[in-house]
Amino acid sequence: MKIYRDINELRSNLKSSSTIAFVPTMGNLHAGHLALVKQAQQQADHVVVSIFVNRLQFLPHEDFDRYPRTFEEDCSVLSGLNVNTLFAPDEKILFPTQQDFLLALPPVADTLEGEFRPGFFRGVATIVLKLFNIIQPDIAIFGKKDYQQLHIVREMVKQLNIPVEVLAGETVRTADGLALSSRNRYLNTSQRTEACYLYQALLHTKQKIISGQKNFSELQQQATTWLENRGWKVDYLRIHNRLSFMPAQTDDQDLILLGAAWLDKTRLIDNLEI
Repeated sequence: MKIYRDINELRSNLKSSSTIAFVPTMGNLHAGHLALVKQAQQQADHVVVSIFVNRLQFLPHEDFDRYPRTFEEDCSVLSGLNVNTLFAPDEKILFPTQQDFLLALPPVADTLEGEFRPGFFRGVATIVLKLFNIIQPDIAIFGKKDYQQLHIVREMVKQLNIPVEVLAGETVRTADGLALSSRNRYLNTSQRTEACYLYQALLHTKQKIISGQKNFSELQQQATTWLENRGWKVDYLRIHNRLSFMPAQTDDQDLILLGAAWLDKTRLIDNLEI
């Protein structure tokens, strides 16, 4: 595996590649990331993984400084998977000057995650667009765990005519259903035992919808109350149309349940397609 920090050297290395699949990450890799890498290897001759903790998508009070950074371990794991190229730039490489050019995003970016993390998706879109311009992949793989992010990246690619095919990777879960996340390492033992109940709340709601219940507002409130009674602080638990990402109507067929909630100081997100 070749590791690059310089943009020009990376581009020179990729010139001879016939097809490139790209997996962007912030490092601290877990089995969910590795599943995306393996999916990428099935799609292209050359796989590029990036590791960059993007300051633009963290609010001032969030965990940018303490976000887990495990570069040496990440390199070892990626090398073991025979990844072709790792792009791990320093911040000054990607942002040599203050980033004043920022995308104006559609209203969906101000809902759900965007409502509770203002500016988050602008930071995501900016770094993804930068990385697409640098790497110029044929394919990019994003996990479904960050479903709203996946939706926004797909729309950005479509509306800006970016020649990248965006593919989705399935969420990888532990045996008790917890979606894998780098932030799971913030959980203590008792919180880790409790953490799977966000997934359970979504799963129970999904089963109710499949059984024919259509009062989405009531279902959302029931799941929220159930989690709050267990000690969670719920940011949102919503039922949306997964194609338009608008709040679901009773006759919608393509639905997604999305949840974000806090266990003490750790914020977890999850979703389930219906």
